[in-house]
Amino acid sequence: MKPSEPVPQPTCTVVGILDDGWHGLSGSARDCLRAAALVIGVERTLQLVRPELAANCELRPLDGALAQCPGWIRDALAAGRSVAVLATGDPLCHGIGSSLIDRLPGLPVTVLPAPSTLQIACARFGKAWQDVKIASCHSQDAGEWIVGATPGHGLYPVLRAIALHRRVFVFTSPANDPARLARALLTVGHGDELRLSVASRLLLPDETLHPGLSAATAATMHFAEPSVVLVERDELSAEPAFGREDDDYLQRTPASGLITKLEVRAVSLAKLRLAAAATVWDIGAGSGSVGLECARLAPHGHVWAIEKNAADAAIARANAARLRTGNYTLIEGRAPAGLAGWPDPDAVFIGGSGGELGELIHLILGRLRPGGRLVMNFVTLENLATATSTLQAGGADWQVVQLQTSRSQPILGLHRLAAQNPVWIVTARNPGKESA
Repeated sequence: MKPSEPVPQPTCTVVGILDDGWHGLSGSARDCLRAAALVIGVERTLQLVRPELAANCELRPLDGALAQCPGWIRDALAAGRSVAVLATGDPLCHGIGSSLIDRLPGLPVTVLPAPSTLQIACARFGKAWQDVKIASCHSQDAGEWIVGATPGHGLYPVLRAIALHRRVFVFTSPANDPARLARALLTVGHGDELRLSVASRLLLPDETLHPGLSAATAATMHFAEPSVVLVERDELSAEPAFGREDDDYLQRTPASGLITKLEVRAVSLAKLRLAAAATVWDIGAGSGSVGLECARLAPHGHVWAIEKNAADAAIARANAARLRTGNYTLIEGRAPAGLAGWPDPDAVFIGGSGGELGELIHLILGRLRPGGRLVMNFVTLENLATATSTLQAGGADWQVVQLQTSRSQPILGLHRLAAQNPVWIVTARNPGKESA
């Protein structure tokens, strides 16, 4: 090297690679790999490039060592060694690229993407992808999806994406494979309105495409790994987020009416002031009407409900199934028992307290997140008095609204107004926490 020439600085490049290996890489990606002193990647990707690398190049498997990767890169750059990190497809699309950039601030990390698996799969199926929602279930195996599964389940983010979007592209995993996803969709209540197109082992000699499968068909099939799925439907549900008629819900018979009436429900939901990702408690779920509408108003959140009466709990579950509500967990029990394992709430609704009202209010005031709200409905003076005195003793900010409505009823070819029972709606916020 001539004395006037600058010494080249070591670089770190994240190189996207597909299963067609070296042959599918761009010229710049190949040059980067040939110049690297250290190449990092899972063993499967290292094998794709090993024969083409310099004889003195060090290969370091990433399998099970993801947390160590930033340290390896720092040490190599400090020693003047260039690094290449292999990632599948586009490293910035559910890949390692963004994680490395975030964990290596100030260091020269660049990305050379390959076409993403999403692009290739959509090309195979002849599908445009600019409006596709991307989701992944590359998480710990949590088993088959069950009714009432919580956000910790590996399929939860995918099922929420499918509930909210017309077209969803899913990166699956060996445990959460396309068949398990299809079975989960059936459990939630989806049917022939969904179509699943599965691409397995893209760019490999045994590549297999399964376009337009029904969930019932896909649920019983075996798909080779790795596989990806495009889930499509013609239209999203046009059902309202809230304000459903009382008769839209199953209710206890013959003594129907264990439901928060539409008018009271609407005001109570407004008082809860739910954010899209809110964590909600519904205590005394009854038919489930309030909690289920909370779930629709907080589509990126989750509702935790409790009901002490087994028959009413069964009705609430049936209503949840009819509405395909996947962000709703109901347990049978008498609050406050069972609440300790729930995450702290952003909003709490009490429709029935089972005689434990004072204890419940104390517990909730201690658990509400900053800006959270507690909303309670009462039809008896005694419960209203207990609630307000407990809130006052706890130093909470509270307000009471009395709501009395009348509904028109036919009479002799005419109509009259029939008064409904008055309801007190109590709204409280925890003292010492940020206001909503």
